[in-house]
Amino acid sequence: MDLPTEPASPEPVPADLVSPELLTRLVAGEEAAWFEFVQEYEGRMYGYLYRLEGNSEDALDLTQEVFYRAWRSIRTFRPGERVLPWLYQVARNTQIESHRRKQLQRFSLEQAREDVGFEVTSEKRSPVQAAESADAQDRVQRALLRLPTEYREAVVLRFVEDLSYDEIAQIQGVALGTAKSRVFRAKEQLAELLAGVSDVN
Repeated sequence: MDLPTEPASPEPVPADLVSPELLTRLVAGEEAAWFEFVQEYEGRMYGYLYRLEGNSEDALDLTQEVFYRAWRSIRTFRPGERVLPWLYQVARNTQIESHRRKQLQRFSLEQAREDVGFEVTSEKRSPVQAAESADAQDRVQRALLRLPTEYREAVVLRFVEDLSYDEIAQIQGVALGTAKSRVFRAKEQLAELLAGVSDVN
């Protein structure tokens, strides 16, 4: 007698996939659907824009503009696509068109998840170590500001927003190899600029 087989586990669904039902409501302009959509993603968009602008007021204004543009262009969103790369593209275009190239948000060492020439500091630090860590973060911030714009953006998208190289390439409008090269070159340049930060523990 054959034993019943276990049902196959469903494939994991990416958290940023928009359900067909919600997409239909968004395209129809349903207010409740847009409220739900904005509530879900406004924090990510604000954080991304704040890192690029370094100014909360500008980031808030741009975040509002991003969702206004998303509302205007939701019909161009293809069902089944991940929504975050699409929103990041909208945000990037909005930020570029605003011509507000200001200081980036402090780029914390804890957020740099790949080796760029310095080590993540321990969460338990003495006051002296904390002061040294703050100084190191300032040096990281200054180093980031010395990177070419496209490298700096690639660093934020890769290390902070945790996007794949494919998604970075899509957002920046370049080939996959170019996106990988930008991240690699940015890591090299940061390693050179941050020589000595790894001594801060």
